[in-house]
Amino acid sequence: MSLEFKAATTALYNATSSQVTSTAQSGSMSWLYTTAAIVGGLLALEQAVWRYKKRHLPGDTWAIPIIGRFADSTKPTMENYKRQWDSGPLSAVSVFNIFIVMASSNEYSRKILNSPMYAEPALVHSGKLVIGSDNWVFLTGKDHVDYRKVLNLLFTRKALGIYLGLQETVARKHMTRWLKEAAADPSAKPIMMTARHMNMETSLRVFCGYHIPDSAVEEINSKYWFITQSLELVNFPIPLPGTKVYKAIQARKLVMHWLELAAKKSKIAMAEGGQSECMLDEWVSIMAEPGYKGRKDFSDYEMAQVVFSFLFASQDAMSSGLIYGFQHLADNPEILAKVRKEQERVRMGNYEDPITLEQMDDMVYLQAVVKESMRVKPPVTMVPYKCKKPFPISENYTVPAGSMVIPSFYNSLHDSEVYPNPEAFYPERWLDQRGSANSNPKNYLVFGSGPHKCIGLEYAQMNIALVLATAVTMMNFQHEATPLSEKVEIIATIFPKDGCHLKLSPRTHA
Repeated sequence: MSLEFKAATTALYNATSSQVTSTAQSGSMSWLYTTAAIVGGLLALEQAVWRYKKRHLPGDTWAIPIIGRFADSTKPTMENYKRQWDSGPLSAVSVFNIFIVMASSNEYSRKILNSPMYAEPALVHSGKLVIGSDNWVFLTGKDHVDYRKVLNLLFTRKALGIYLGLQETVARKHMTRWLKEAAADPSAKPIMMTARHMNMETSLRVFCGYHIPDSAVEEINSKYWFITQSLELVNFPIPLPGTKVYKAIQARKLVMHWLELAAKKSKIAMAEGGQSECMLDEWVSIMAEPGYKGRKDFSDYEMAQVVFSFLFASQDAMSSGLIYGFQHLADNPEILAKVRKEQERVRMGNYEDPITLEQMDDMVYLQAVVKESMRVKPPVTMVPYKCKKPFPISENYTVPAGSMVIPSFYNSLHDSEVYPNPEAFYPERWLDQRGSANSNPKNYLVFGSGPHKCIGLEYAQMNIALVLATAVTMMNFQHEATPLSEKVEIIATIFPKDGCHLKLSPRTHA
């Protein structure tokens, strides 16, 4: 091969390679420009949609692309929520392109809670995965009303009388254990998890009686924390093994197994002529009454679902109420002294005798303490709803269909016009029947409002009062304040960030 031919071949190859390279580079740049244009267009569309939906509402002028306020959602604080609520009676936020309208005023919060045609409870994104999409709490309209008709019968005065003995037995059992542990180590310890344990056993005994064994109570208590953790406002939504939502679903399956078994045992016991000793028994006996006209064909699974929803409603919210009840009493010794004085009057020094419903009715000051404690630190500060269709919430704003709309309760419960000096723990405000607190019941949204208002509110208040009544007579308790005592931990409900450190010792009566 001649040198001239080799040179010509090399030149041709280099020219071709250069052309290919140039064409490839040109194609790469074209692809890059096209991709950038598409991404830029989508981001511009995202901002346009955000501004269109938000309109005049307070909120970010421009949403953080894609993630929105995701960072705030992963570590929620009362300070951030308060800033959002204080920005206006209605305000807007975005999290992963979920458009959210926050309602902070009593008017708008109540409107959401009382508008089932427009909005339905949504809890958090993982709510239906964890609780079960077919659970009765997600029903609306006639189906929901039919369920509530029979469930209301589980909270009559007769039913509450049945539950009272179970509640007191569990409270005494746990407080005896607390005092035994305190005798071995008298240092102050956080009561958050121990109070939750007591509350879990109380709920399971009230709902299922002894149709559920002690071993199951312990197992459910140890696993239920997974459910609580999964109901944070933001969690990884896909239930992959190892995630909080996956662990919660497995915990729910475990709990449902035991609850279905309890429902089955209750039906057998009642069919054999047994007396009502718990909520399931009362439910079965009510359905067997000659004058009962409601639905009678509740399966074991359906009854277990209802009990699971009650457990879900009671465990975190009542635990929060109990813990803050202890903290408020320990931080206010003059109020604690009044509670003890009332106990002496009502029980006439007979502290070992079982408490009766009539005695609970006579503990007026203690009831005011419970009501005030939950006003100052409401266990549930807000409940997410989802708009089924455009919701004309005000004269000049309609919440778009598919959006989240979240009524908050905190501002209503801290309205200075209704509750002067609203941050103060002042039970006396509830003793004046003509005072502003009692004259404005619409502001007391601790248990919600409307068709989904807490069905067991009397039971919940009675349980917190009973536990505190038992505690103030059995124990002395001192609160060891820490820098985190007044900070709020927001999970499914709220708790003191330090878990409420109490130093316990037995109380003697002269």
